[in-house]
Amino acid sequence: MDGKRQQQPRHVGDIAIIPAGTAHRCSWDTPVQFVVLAMEPTLLQQVGQDWVNPDQIELTPRFATGPDALIQSIIYTLKAEAEIGGIGSHLLMDSLKTTLAIHLLRHYCTTKPNLSNNSGSLSQAKLRQVTDYINEQLHQDLKLSEMAAIAQLSPYHFLRLFKQSTTLTPHQYTLQLRIERAKSLLQHSELSIAQIAIRLGFSDQSHFTRCFRRALGMTPKQWQGRSQ
Repeated sequence: MDGKRQQQPRHVGDIAIIPAGTAHRCSWDTPVQFVVLAMEPTLLQQVGQDWVNPDQIELTPRFATGPDALIQSIIYTLKAEAEIGGIGSHLLMDSLKTTLAIHLLRHYCTTKPNLSNNSGSLSQAKLRQVTDYINEQLHQDLKLSEMAAIAQLSPYHFLRLFKQSTTLTPHQYTLQLRIERAKSLLQHSELSIAQIAIRLGFSDQSHFTRCFRRALGMTPKQWQGRSQ
């Protein structure tokens, strides 16, 4: 890679970093499975423009000599979400991509970014605008960029300030709101579980059931039976 050669054993979780435009090739002598995650350089530039001159944003090449727990977790989550899809995909994947870009800039950028650790939060007015928008669009596949535009912030700053304001990421906040709305409909409406799933924007009843069980430890039907 990049004119250098290295022979190495591969272990589960080992991560290689291959910057855009870097010449590389590899070969192996045993059956192997691995995941390749390609990122547009413009994403790094958009996220890092506040701390590094976009022309100086470049990743440092790294052979797969060790693990990176955060990158591994993000890759697995992105892979699972791409396979499952459904409501929330855009918001969750936007959040994961932004988190990955920040991590790469912080740990693998050739120019050390001046990342600000200043505390802060969204103003009450902007927070209300965003949460009102989420409430009104629960049936839609919300996007991080849309929320950030309402707050007039970059996706990174919005993600950081929203979490400091609510203790939740936009994806977690939206999912929590959907679950709370679902509990109310299960208890006080005549809608079927499938109808509730559609009304709250889940892709189907099974997707709704998975999210509900993950949040509350029981299925919607089980919760409905206990609340009656």
